[in-house]
Amino acid sequence: MALKSGKDEIEYLLRQVFKKYELETGNKLNLNTNRRNYEDIAKMLSGISNQLPYTSDEFGHSPYPEDRNSKATEYPYLKYDITGGQIKDAFNGLVAKPRPFLVDACYIYLYGVARNKFEENILDPNLIANELEDQSNHKTSPGRQRKISLSLILILLVLLGIAIFKWIDTSHKMSALKEDLVITPYQPSQAEIDSLEGIWMVYIGSPQARKSDKNRYHKFVRNIMNVKYKDGYFVFTRYGAGFDHYGYMQYESPQVVSIRSYVKGSENKIEAPRLSLMRLAKNKDKIMVVSASWNFDAGENNDIIGIREVYIKQGRGGEIKEVINTMDNHACNCKIVQWKNGKGDRTFYLRNELLDTIKDETLKKLIDESSILLRYPDSVTILKN
Repeated sequence: MALKSGKDEIEYLLRQVFKKYELETGNKLNLNTNRRNYEDIAKMLSGISNQLPYTSDEFGHSPYPEDRNSKATEYPYLKYDITGGQIKDAFNGLVAKPRPFLVDACYIYLYGVARNKFEENILDPNLIANELEDQSNHKTSPGRQRKISLSLILILLVLLGIAIFKWIDTSHKMSALKEDLVITPYQPSQAEIDSLEGIWMVYIGSPQARKSDKNRYHKFVRNIMNVKYKDGYFVFTRYGAGFDHYGYMQYESPQVVSIRSYVKGSENKIEAPRLSLMRLAKNKDKIMVVSASWNFDAGENNDIIGIREVYIKQGRGGEIKEVINTMDNHACNCKIVQWKNGKGDRTFYLRNELLDTIKDETLKKLIDESSILLRYPDSVTILKN
């Protein structure tokens, strides 16, 4: 049988040294990362280690040469002195090959013999190396090597079994989740993907429902929406005048699309969730969407409203990028986004605007005051002529 070595050996030895020292002195050790807390132990062990050049016959260790050239005569400058820092590092597993005189000093303090003699008659079975340690430090017989290989194979098979079980369990949970929440119930065709994916301009009349805005009469806001297809559903970023929405879409059936979005707030929490339904119609430039949304008012005035939104497709491809920290931002008091698609850049200025600036009378009527449904009807929130 072979003894442990390296970190495993010195960590165990020091743990036993600490226990014995506390019993003998009654002093409770604070085993943190402060090296000063280990200095009393270090000085006590140094009293043993500095005698090693003269105790090989008594304790059965290898010879240690005397330090005849040193002029130092006091701790911690002697050749075989042990410091608090050395003990701290060894105990915390930072030393792969501890100093032999530290190891021998620990054995002598604990068992009255040095390591070599202790190995002849092992008094503590906790210091016996296991098979894997024996394999790394000693030559192994072919039979033992085969046994170790079989053990490793069994461990790998067990780990593989656990991984397969977790994968199956996760797959079942995902299947149940998709079924319960009716996720991607309809697989869109390529034509349906093409019709929904791309850049959309969205017209919304919700600013008219904000009580905190005294000038809310006859206002609307435009958003720019970048929709991308992803494995059965669609993800999007929706750029607004004051904040951005993130979310996903899915076809519920041919032409019918559900939309869920939210404002990404602090700590990545969901704020202001919005639910919408869209019916795509061929040869229609304006797509109507009905949404359960918010008026995005201040404080307690922020309330749920029903609104009609008008989606107008701008095209496909390219990327949307927000323009920030420019003179244009300050001058227009708005959010600026650019659409780069290789055919020339387009710039959109997003802000609350008056409905009368819209030249398309049909569009204007779709998002005027009549397009808003309040949760609690009143006669003062929506201002009319």
